[in-house]
Amino acid sequence: MAKDSRLERAGVSGYNKPKRTPNHPTKSHIVVAKEGDKIKTIRFGQQGKKVGSLKGTAGKPKKGESSRMKAKRKSFKARHAKNIKRGKMSGAYWADKVKW
Repeated sequence: MAKDSRLERAGVSGYNKPKRTPNHPTKSHIVVAKEGDKIKTIRFGQQGKKVGSLKGTAGKPKKGESSRMKAKRKSFKARHAKNIKRGKMSGAYWADKVKW
């Protein structure tokens, strides 16, 4: 079976495997999402200087994480909850999973 051209173009190793895009002007990550027969290339996340906006926010709250960062994480999840629930075919789902 030949490798899907979308995977090669995106430069990812497989479906549902996000990758950083440090040279993209606006988006920080890319993923080729696959759910059933649907396949979609999604760019997500804010590219930019680490000015506290997303610095060290990926994953679960960190040991010794500031209350300000916990509040940011909570606000992001509340603000995007509806889109996160849409599943693998939404950028918010991937941003939540990879960055927050």
